Amino acid sequence: MVQRASRSKSGLRDSWDRFFGRAPRRARKTKNINDWRRVVRGRVCVAGVVLGIWTVGIEARLIYLQVVDHERLIDRANQQKDRTQTLVPKRGEIVDRNGQVLAYSVDADTIYAVPNQIENPTDVAKALCGALDACSDTEQLKLTELLGAKRDFAYVKRLASLDEARRVAALGLQGVGFLQVNRRYYPNRELGAHLLGYVGIDNQGLSGIESTYDEDIRGTPGQVLIQIDEKKRAFSRIERSPTPGATLELTIDKYLQHIVERELKAGIDAYDADAGTVVMLDPKTGEVLALASEPSFNPNVFSNSTIDARRNRAIQDIYEPGSTFKVVMASAALEESVVERDEIFDVSAGSITIGGDVIPDFHRYGELSFTDVMVKSSNVGAIEVGFRLGQEKFSRYVRRFGFGQSLSPDFPSENRGLVGDPSKLSMRGLASMSMGYQVAVTPLQMAAAIGAVANGGQLISPRVVRSIRQNGVQENSEQRVIRRAISVDTSAELTEIMEEIVQRGTGRRAQIPGYSVAGKTGTSEKLINGRYSHYDHNASFVGFVPSEDPRLVMLVMIDTPRSAIINGVRQRAYTGGLVAAPIFQRIAEASLRHLAVPPSVHPEVPVIVDRHLPAGEADSVLTAVSFNTTDEGDQESVDLGVMPDLRGLSARQAMKVAGKFDLRIEFIGNGVVGHHEPLPGVEIEPGSTTKAWLDRHTWSLNREFR
Repeated sequence: MVQRASRSKSGLRDSWDRFFGRAPRRARKTKNINDWRRVVRGRVCVAGVVLGIWTVGIEARLIYLQVVDHERLIDRANQQKDRTQTLVPKRGEIVDRNGQVLAYSVDADTIYAVPNQIENPTDVAKALCGALDACSDTEQLKLTELLGAKRDFAYVKRLASLDEARRVAALGLQGVGFLQVNRRYYPNRELGAHLLGYVGIDNQGLSGIESTYDEDIRGTPGQVLIQIDEKKRAFSRIERSPTPGATLELTIDKYLQHIVERELKAGIDAYDADAGTVVMLDPKTGEVLALASEPSFNPNVFSNSTIDARRNRAIQDIYEPGSTFKVVMASAALEESVVERDEIFDVSAGSITIGGDVIPDFHRYGELSFTDVMVKSSNVGAIEVGFRLGQEKFSRYVRRFGFGQSLSPDFPSENRGLVGDPSKLSMRGLASMSMGYQVAVTPLQMAAAIGAVANGGQLISPRVVRSIRQNGVQENSEQRVIRRAISVDTSAELTEIMEEIVQRGTGRRAQIPGYSVAGKTGTSEKLINGRYSHYDHNASFVGFVPSEDPRLVMLVMIDTPRSAIINGVRQRAYTGGLVAAPIFQRIAEASLRHLAVPPSVHPEVPVIVDRHLPAGEADSVLTAVSFNTTDEGDQESVDLGVMPDLRGLSARQAMKVAGKFDLRIEFIGNGVVGHHEPLPGVEIEPGSTTKAWLDRHTWSLNREFR
C-alpha cells in the first residue's frame, strides 16, 4: 500500500511538470534540446488566461459604475464639490497731512449660497429674506429664483451688516455660507468727498483719489476654497491670504477742508446760489490744502446721490472767469512792457465800441491809471491794454499760465479748458478775452495761475498725494515746476496792484484785519442756450495771504448767486466783490488762525457792536452780516455799497429808495421802472447817478431773484 501511494504521488508530480512544459522528473537526466520551446509555450498560455480574466473584470466594473451605480456616484461628487473664489484684499488707508484718517476698510461678511445644494429654494429664500434688512416681496422672489438655479455659487448679500450676518448664521441653513471681506468706510462722511472719491462693491476705486491710485491702495487679492461637506453645509478655507494695500498720505489738511466746506455751504445758502467750489493751495509747493465742491455727497452711500452731486466741479467744470482773468492780461502787459503802472487811460466814455458791439463799464470813471484800471476793474481800460498786447502775445501768456492744458497727474479727469487759436482770434475776441470771456478755465487752473503770481512767477503743478507707504517703505511725491510764467519783478508789481484792489477797490470785502491780502474779483454772465444771460452769473474771487509771504492761495467761485439780505431787505447780489470776496475772507481768516500765522500788519480798530443790541445777540448779528462787510474805515459803504433793485417801482417810489442810498436818478420815459443802470447788486459809490428807463406796461413783480 505504501508503495502504491508513492507511485501515485510521483505520477502527480510528473503531470504537473508536464503542464508547465517541464520534463518528468524521471526523465530529466535525459534532456532534449527542444524542451525550452515547450516551456515558453506553456507560460504564454498561462499569461493569456490571466490577462483575459483581468480584462473581463475591468469591463464589468466599468459597466457597473457607469450604469448601475451612476446616480449614487453623481450624488457623492456633488457632496464633495468645491469652488475657488477670489478673496478681496483690504484697501490701504487714506490719511491727511497730519495723519488724520480720511478713509479705511472694515471687516464685513458676504453671504453666499450653493444653489445645487439647496433642496427647497422657496423656504430658504423666505428664511433669508426675514433675516436680511429691507427685503421686499419682489426681492424675495428674485432670491427664490437665484437659489433655484442650477449653479455652484451665488451671492446672497454682499457686504452684509453685522446684524444681518448674525441673523443668517443663526438660521443654520444648508448650502449657505459666509466670506470674510472688507468694506470701505469714510468716517467724516461728506468731508473731502469729491477729492477722495468712492469704491465699488468689488473693492475697485471708481472716482477721485480712490480711482487714480487704485493700483496702490487695492493690494494683492487672495484665494479662498469654498467646499460642501456630506451634510450639505458650505464652508470656506483660505488658500492664499490677501496682501493689504498701501497707505496714502494726502496734502490736504482735514481741518482746513472742514473750514472750506462749512463756509462754502454757508455762502451758497446766504446768496441763494446753485453751486460753488473752493480751491486752496500752498503757492510755494503746489500742494492742495483743501478742495471742495457744493452740492456734495456721502461716499459711504454714494449710490443714493445724483451724478451732479458727485461731480468734482473744481477740476471737471469750466467757466468764463470774468475779471479775475485780468490778472493774466496785466501780467502779460507788465512783462512785455507795453504799459506802465502809472500810465493814464481815458475811460470817461464809459464804454467802447468794437465791430458794432458796445461794451460798457459798470461806472464812468473818467481818467484812470493802469493800477486803477485793475482796482476799479474797468473793462474799457482792460480792452485797451489787451489791444496793445495783440492776439499772439496775449495768447502766449494765457498758455504760459497753464490754461488750455492739464496741470496735475493726480487729477486724470481734469478738464483742459478752452483756449482759442491766436491766429483765429478777432479783435472782438481779443477784447472779450481781455475781460475774461471767450476763454474757459477750471477753478484749479485759475488757482494755480494766481499761485504763480504769489510765488514769484513759477507755475507749479498742483498735487494732492504727499507720500505712499507700504511695508515700512515710504515714497514721497516731488514738487514739479511746469514753467516760469512771469519774472520775479512782474510778480512783485502785480502783487502790489492786487493789494490795492483789496485795500480800496472791488475786493474790499476780502480784507482780513492784521493781514495783507492780494486778490481780484470776477463777475461773468453765464452762456445759456447760446446767449449771455443778464441775470445768471458766476461770481468769483481769487487771492493770496499774507501777500508779502503767501501761505495760502485760494479761489472761490459761486455758481448763479441771486440775492442776499442787505440792510434787512432781500436784494439782488451776484458780483464777485459782493458774493465771493466775503467767503474768501471768512475762510482765509479761520485758516490763518488754524495755521498759527502771525499778523503781518497792525490790526484794524475792532468793530463796535451797537450798544442797543440785547445781551447775547452781538455775536449772531456779526455772523449774519459778515458776508456783507467791508473795511471798518468806510462804514457807510457797508450799508450803501450796493445798487438796490428799483424795477417795478414808480418814479416817486424809486426816488424815495434812491434817496436812502444817496443816489441821483435820471428817468427816461414814463411808467414804472423796467430797467436801470447800474444793474441791481452792482457796487456803487454814494452820490453817483443812475439811469432808469420807465415802461408804461405793468412790470412783473414776480422777479427771478425773489
